[in-house]
Amino acid sequence: MRVSIITVSYNSSGTIRDTIESVLSQTFSDIEYIVIDGLSKDNTVDIIKEYDVRFNGRMRWQSEKDKGIYDGMNKGIRCATGDIIAVLNSDDYYIDKYVIENIVNYFIEKNVDSIYTDLFLVDPINTDKIIRDCRYRDFKKGLFFHGWHPPHPAFFVKKEVYDRCGYFDLSYKIGADYDFMLRVLEKYSISTAYLPIYTVKMRNGGASTSSFERIKLSQKECLQAFKNNGYKVNVLRYFLGKYKQKFHQYTFWSLFEDIKHKLK
Repeated sequence: MRVSIITVSYNSSGTIRDTIESVLSQTFSDIEYIVIDGLSKDNTVDIIKEYDVRFNGRMRWQSEKDKGIYDGMNKGIRCATGDIIAVLNSDDYYIDKYVIENIVNYFIEKNVDSIYTDLFLVDPINTDKIIRDCRYRDFKKGLFFHGWHPPHPAFFVKKEVYDRCGYFDLSYKIGADYDFMLRVLEKYSISTAYLPIYTVKMRNGGASTSSFERIKLSQKECLQAFKNNGYKVNVLRYFLGKYKQKFHQYTFWSLFEDIKHKLK
């Protein structure tokens, strides 16, 4: 079972080295690494070139103008030859070297179309500082309507799902990943399994949370995704569920840090 890991980058020189190193360190050998760069103006491409040889032919990359991050993801998916697709953003990285090995073993054990895991949202500079402990739960139909959704960087999907259900919709600026997960899990009812381990450290301040305006746009596009997929959603119930989950993720980690500090 081959895994295609796709990283889309643009002016990512400050973080992409961590991303690439985390892929390079994986114990699972049958990995195809695809890097789609949007014609970066910094030295991102130089860093990509530096690592190309170290993958011994398992890395493919390109740098050209695109229509944004989701266009880059779609390019990567179209040329992917793996059975499983993983999308790892250029400011995120895998927690340890066993991530892909664990994912593949779980796909084999559960025989499902997709798998999702937990992740940590971390400080963009000090990635040892955890901002949110993003732990999830087993999926049940209807959870999206209560503000729940799996974390996209820790959502691993078989290539055949993209071929059957469609790729990322470029009409969304920052919400195409949400639309895709809503579409495949709720509308098309692909099979999925929750693996309760942490696989990704995601730097805070990504496309959907970098400013108040981006947060508003993210919320708007999430609601638009329901409409585009033929669903009506109770907006109050949706946002109450969404922010209740986030509150617990922040609160749990804050309490844990307090306990750890007192035990020192």
